[in-house]
Formats: sequence, structure tokens, C-alpha cells
Amino acid sequence: MRSMRTIDAMSNPLLQPFDNLYTSAPFSKIKNEHFMPAFKTAIKEAKEEIDAIVSNPEVPSFSNTLEALEFSGEKLNRISSIFFNLNSAETNDEIQKIAQEVSPLLSEFNNDIRLNEALFKKIETVYQKKDAMDLNTEEMMLLDKNYKAFVRNGAHLNEKDKKELREIDKQKSKLSLKFGENVLAETNNFELHLTDQNDLSGLPEGVVEAAKAQAEEKQKQGWVFTLDYPSYIPFMTYSNHRELREKMAKAFGSRGMNNNEFDNQKNLLDIVNLRFRRARLLGYESHAHFVLEERMAEEPEKVLSFLDNLLIKAKPAAKKEFEQLEKLAAKDGIDNIQKWDGAYYSEKLKKAIFDLDEEQLKPYFQLENVIQGVFDISQKLYGLSFEETKEVDKYHKDVRTFTVKDGKGDFIALFYADFFPRKGKRNGAWMTSYKGQWKKNKENSRPHVSIVCNFTKPTPTKPSLLTFNEVTTLFHEFGHALHGMLADTKYPNLSGTHVYWDFVELPSQIFENWCYEKKALNLFARHYKTKEVIPMEMVKKIKDSSNFMEGMATLRQLSFAKLDMAFHAKDPGSISNVKDFEKKAFGDTQLYPDVENNCMSTAFSHIFQGGYSSGYYSYKWAEVLDADAFEAFKENGIFDKKTALKFKENILSKGGTEKPMDLYVKFRGKEPTSDALLKRAGLLN
Repeated sequence: MRSMRTIDAMSNPLLQPFDNLYTSAPFSKIKNEHFMPAFKTAIKEAKEEIDAIVSNPEVPSFSNTLEALEFSGEKLNRISSIFFNLNSAETNDEIQKIAQEVSPLLSEFNNDIRLNEALFKKIETVYQKKDAMDLNTEEMMLLDKNYKAFVRNGAHLNEKDKKELREIDKQKSKLSLKFGENVLAETNNFELHLTDQNDLSGLPEGVVEAAKAQAEEKQKQGWVFTLDYPSYIPFMTYSNHRELREKMAKAFGSRGMNNNEFDNQKNLLDIVNLRFRRARLLGYESHAHFVLEERMAEEPEKVLSFLDNLLIKAKPAAKKEFEQLEKLAAKDGIDNIQKWDGAYYSEKLKKAIFDLDEEQLKPYFQLENVIQGVFDISQKLYGLSFEETKEVDKYHKDVRTFTVKDGKGDFIALFYADFFPRKGKRNGAWMTSYKGQWKKNKENSRPHVSIVCNFTKPTPTKPSLLTFNEVTTLFHEFGHALHGMLADTKYPNLSGTHVYWDFVELPSQIFENWCYEKKALNLFARHYKTKEVIPMEMVKKIKDSSNFMEGMATLRQLSFAKLDMAFHAKDPGSISNVKDFEKKAFGDTQLYPDVENNCMSTAFSHIFQGGYSSGYYSYKWAEVLDADAFEAFKENGIFDKKTALKFKENILSKGGTEKPMDLYVKFRGKEPTSDALLKRAGLLN
């Protein structure tokens, strides 16, 4: 008779081989109760694999130590990717509870590896003789990365300090999860319920229709607006009712700052202090010094200098733009423009200067057509084809799945796309993966890549019509997806987007450039009713307006990057009031009057839940790279095959197998300068 444990393992789909198409995840079979037993079993198996490496009596070698370690824990990695992706895209109270339980277990497991003295000695033995070994570039990078990872995670610490580090990591993982849960709860808990038609003044028909559908979903009369981006942003852009814009803006700006059960002030202070303690324990001056050691920027001083140089260029332009908004608002009797006036008067000014209205553009950007557009552009550049499949299991009915093949018809990747907001999904847009890429036993195991967005939903009378900002967002995330899909390396932890954080945005941001090119727009920008290609005058307006309010937009990005560095480049122990600290950090970049009960930090998920701590600057850093890189496409033609092949072979397929600047120079022939970015942004004097 089988034991109960064996039966549980046999009936748990996460612990069985995935026999779906392309070994895709069996979402429909997975239940919440499967996760915890699966994690525990997979952690146990992964530990056994580590023990086998440690107890191997042979002399430590690259093969029996580094490669063995690299390919260990495959089942655990797969289960983790499924679970944590669901926690972001399709979560519920039960999943969030499991996340709080499992995160400390995973932190403990990772520390069991990184603080395993016997394992580190084997790695160190191989590392010390690396120059005498015949290792290629990728193998050398794997060895170097692993050795540094162990040292940077406490391999040289004494037992007392190792114990403290373990405790810090446990607490950090739980607090970051809690931070994200609180932001999601605050986002979901607010709604603006309107029943008077007059309150809809200024709002486009599609926005009103979506709000009506939202109300019906909640079984309410009238219209419901939420803090989800497809609802919030159009409301702030078009509503003629200033007091309602103020109400929405204050609700959005106070998330995590309401002194309630979802308050994030203490959470974020605990997180930054734990990060600082951890960095000091490992011998670093601050968390930023620790993080930036493994970035292109290398050190906080270089980041701050980079941000300050951009600030010098952007601030005069931003001030002029702000004055234009003030003048326009003054015509409506507003003598003190506020944050909730910004998007509204920017849109009015844009229409006045360029005769361009976002609502005029939307009919040309039906989601289906834009998706086909990114597919067609990828085909022209990289020879990829995309075919929708119904044979792949999905975690939600809205998700779409595609098989990706190359010009020879060989399978390249599985692609998941999840486009619309819902209750269990966090705000924003991101790319992720359910399975990485690697080469083993003569097999090139291909990736399963996903993009998750929050776009305008279809209504009863209209398909999903995207704003131009949503179009660029889709291109951005698809650029990340291409980085994952076209990965072609041996080792999973050097594959695809496993690159330095300030390099990872290059593939995403460069892909946005095609949104502004007539030849690219002609492929997909067609009126959803008439099928007419977007008129040339509209393309010109899009191009001409691409730098609109660029000074203020740059200032905004710099303010976030400076706030990030303020939290992480020094000892945060003296921070007692989050709001006051934020105000000081925003000092040089502040244009609008401060709003008393609002605080950006308490909902700054990028740095307190995501992986951008001490790394928010990387968006602007990567813009320098992408502007310079796209110059090569403009010089040779935006669909030039040779340029695309060069970009694919030196950037997209290489992952983290070489230093980013080396890869960039191989593509471009030189290091980048900020001139191309400043020129594109209209900030070059």
C-alpha cells in the first residue's frame, strides 16, 4: 500500500512532469492547496542535489561544481515562477497567504546554498585556478557570477553574522510581499461612483462606456471609475470637473499612507533599514553601493552625477513647459495649478499646439491590430512568426497564447499575453517568464515568455482601442519579450533578461522607437471601422509631438530615481517621517505644490516590491543606450536585416554571457553618448 505522502505527490500536478504542449504549465489542474506541498518537496529535492555536489569525492571542476549547481533546483524554479507570476497577475487572499508562508522558506533555502561553506570552498577552488582552465567567455562569466554571488551573500561571514543575514533576508521577503499586497488593496478599495450625467463632462464616449460596464460588473447604477490605469488616467486627462479630478488624484496619491491596516510607512522604513544592515554586514557602505557593484553604473556617485547632468539639461525645459500649463490654467481662473490639473491641461495644450487629440488616435489602435503589428515588425526584423494556439493551458480566460517559430519553422518560444485589468492583478505592465531557456544534453530548451498589461477593455459597442501611450507600453513589454524569446545561451541564469539591471531596459525601450515610424505604423495603425491606414498628417503629428512635455517627463523620472537613491545610498536610520524625507528628496525636481496627505513612496512598488531598489535610474540610463542604438537603424533603415541581425546576435540572444558594454560595442562599434537621447528629447542646446 502506498503512503499518503506518495499519493499526494502523485496527485499534485506541480510535482509531475508537465506533459502539455511544449511542457507548458498545467494551470487548469493547479489548485491553491497544491503549492505548499509542491514547494516543500521541490526544496527537499533541490537540497539533495546540492548535497550531491558537496559530497562528490572528485576534485572540484567546472563541470561537477558550477554546471551541476547551475542546473540544480529546476523543479523548484519552475514552481516558483508559476506561483509568483500568479501572485502578481491572478492573486487572491489564499495565494497571498501562501506567499507570506513560502517566501521565508525560499529565503532560507537560498541562504542554505549561499552560506554553505563546503559548497563555497569547491567553487573557490575552481575560481582560483580559472586562468589555467580552458573556459570560454560564457563559462568564465558563470564562474565569476557564482563566485561573486556567494561572496556578496555572506560566504566569508562568521557564523554569527551568517545567522543575522538569514534573519534579515527572511524579514525582507515578507515585508516586500506585504508592501505589494497593501498597494493592491488600496487600489482595489477605492472607487468613484457617479450617478449624475453632468459629472461625466469632458470624458470621451469610450471612457464613459467602460465606466458604465464597470458599474454593471459591481451591480451598481451609473458609472464607476477606479485607480486602475485604464480608468484613472483618462479620467485625469479629460474630466472637466476639477473637484472630481482632485478626489481621484488624492486617492491615488495616498495609497499606503492612510494610517490604516494597509499603511506602508513602517513597512518601507523597515525594508530600507534591513537593506542597509545587510549591506553593512557584507562590508559595503550602503545598499546602493552593494547593488551598483553589479551594474554598468558601478557606484552611487556615478549614478548621481548621471542624474544631475540630465537634470541640468531638463530643468529649464521643464520650467518653460510648466509655465505654459500655468498660463493655460489661468484662463480658466486657476491661479495655483495642482497635480490633478497636469494631465488635463497638458492634453489641452497638446491639442492647441499640434491639433492632436488622443481620442482621435484611438480608433487607429485597435488592440488586435497593434498585437499583429508587433508580430509583423518582429517578422521583418528577426524572421519570427506567431500563431495563436488553443492547445496551451491558461491561468485566466483573458490570456492568449501563441507559438513562436523562426524562418525555418523551428519552435522558438511559447508566448502568453494578458492584457486587461481585473481585481486580482496588480497595476502596470511587465514581462516575465514561466520557463527559461538553456542548452543541456544537446537540447536547446526553449522559453515560455509572458507579458502582462492593464489596457482599456472592449465595451459592448467597441473593441479594445488603445491610447498611444498604451501602444508604446505594449511595444516596450514586447521588447522585453523578444529578449526572452530570442535567448540562445547554455546556462539558464545567463539567459534572456538575466543581465545587469541597467542594461535590461535596452531591448524594451529601443522597440518603442518603431511606434513613431511611418513604415511601422502603416503595418498596423488602421481605423477599426473603415480599415483606413492612419493618415500621414496624423503620423506627422505623432512624430512632432513625441517630445511634448519631455522636460517635465524627464524631471518626473529623475525625481523617482533621486528618491530611490536617497533611500538607499546612505544610512536610512535617521528617517523618522517618510513624507518629510520624500519632500526633501524631491526638492530639485518639484514643480507642482506639494499635496499634504499624499506620498509617492508608500506605493513605490518598483523599489519596495520589485527589483529596482538603487536601480530606478536605469530607465534613463537605458534611454541613452536605446537612443544611440536606434541611430544605427535610422542610418541603415528601420527594417534593415543586417542591423537587426547584429542587434539579435550581440544583444538579444546573448543574455548575460558577456559584460553589457562589451556586447553593446560589438553591436554599435563604439560606446554610447547621451547626445542621441538629448537630441531625440529636444533637450540638446
